[in-house]
Amino acid sequence: MTIEDRDNAYLITHALAKDTLSRLRDVETEQVAFRKGLVKLGRVCGYEIIDGAMETEYVPVETPLAETTGERVKGVDDVVIINVLRAATPFVEGLLKAFPRAKQGVISAGRDEAAGMDADGEFPITIDYVKLPAIRETDTVIVADPMLATGSTMCAVLEHILAEATEFEDLFVLAAVSAPDGLVRVGDAFPDADLLTVAIDDYLDDDGYIVPGLGDAGDRAFRTT
Repeated sequence: MTIEDRDNAYLITHALAKDTLSRLRDVETEQVAFRKGLVKLGRVCGYEIIDGAMETEYVPVETPLAETTGERVKGVDDVVIINVLRAATPFVEGLLKAFPRAKQGVISAGRDEAAGMDADGEFPITIDYVKLPAIRETDTVIVADPMLATGSTMCAVLEHILAEATEFEDLFVLAAVSAPDGLVRVGDAFPDADLLTVAIDDYLDDDGYIVPGLGDAGDRAFRTT
């Protein structure tokens, strides 16, 4: 298992995840390669969640030659993936390769860049659209956003989810890159959520961007500025 406990978060240390993230960080990685990289990273992270956080059960299997015992992942079809629009779209595409039968929800959320970051290191957040599936007690909920910076957006997203569903098996917040400030903020506000990330970066700059980070994931994936 390549998920390590790092106090405020769990770090995904799979070699392919680290390799893919390094390519995503590169300023020379253009749009198509960046989007494909996010898809690949989402797929690897999905497999790591299966390997590190889901149980298996023994089942009888009839092969062409004999009956034997195999193992199946429990709950792999009881997954809800929440896409934080828009940057998470290719990231979620990769997750769906690991969880092809997952139910999907979307929340369009973004921080008010013009207002700027306040003295507490938070941004005002605008929620434009919310569409969530029914979440059951047996479901594992994965909220995906490539960047966890100040944590302002993620806290707003989780508030909307928990307003509609309070009973589920597990709640994961998945990011490619996270800042320490955001991990602390989300962890303090939502202690029952497991925070998963491929990298914990150094700090946030004065504009609330992760350093070294990988730039604006949405802009790089969709070729906007």
